[in-house]
Amino acid sequence: MRKLAAGNWKMNGMAAALSEARGVSIAHPNPSVDVLLCPPATLLTRAADALANSAIALGAQDCHAAGNGAHTGDLAASMLAEAGASAVIVGHSERRADHGEGDELIRAKGEAAIAAGMVAIVCIGETLAEREAGSTLHVVRSQLAGSLPLGATPQNTVIAYEPVWAIGTGKVATPEQIAEVHADLRAALTDMMDGADAVRLLYGGSVKAANAAEIFAIPHVDGALVGGASLKAEDFSPIVSALEEA
Repeated sequence: MRKLAAGNWKMNGMAAALSEARGVSIAHPNPSVDVLLCPPATLLTRAADALANSAIALGAQDCHAAGNGAHTGDLAASMLAEAGASAVIVGHSERRADHGEGDELIRAKGEAAIAAGMVAIVCIGETLAEREAGSTLHVVRSQLAGSLPLGATPQNTVIAYEPVWAIGTGKVATPEQIAEVHADLRAALTDMMDGADAVRLLYGGSVKAANAAEIFAIPHVDGALVGGASLKAEDFSPIVSALEEA
């Protein structure tokens, strides 16, 4: 499988930030891994123009589960695809926490993304309290079972494990913790769908140039979902290079 380095800009980025996206494309004109940037929806069309004829793909950060309708302020997956997105993040812990999104809704969003011809990047991860209670594997398995879209295949679905306590905190799960969860997720997927060995499992949570190589050396880690370190080309590019070398 081709590994994946995905950058999630979250609620950051004005038009001037497109120079950073172009910087990534210049640094990696023909990468041996897939590279995806997920800017805010306001930048998607301009980012698509800025990255035309480059190897960098674009993704969105969320979508509505419905194809259209009276949902003020929301965006359908088909709209995001038309704007230039080839993938969409669903179920990020910040959506789960800030907007109360649960597994059923996240599954529906993933199915909407797939129906629109996009790749669904399904996020799962435990809180610090759940980690300290020893329930990590139960939590992530439950989220995976509840959030995995119907019709998921290795081509249209990516799973991103992001321990909530490591997102934007500077804390990183130990290699042993990451290895345990990723191995368990692979086993769980094997029971849930065909071709589970080819589903890309990403790690996210304070991934940066300094720790990327160590993380990518862990079995069943097929890439990363990167937050803050994806905002600047000089920070994200070394992560892409580390994945290419893994």
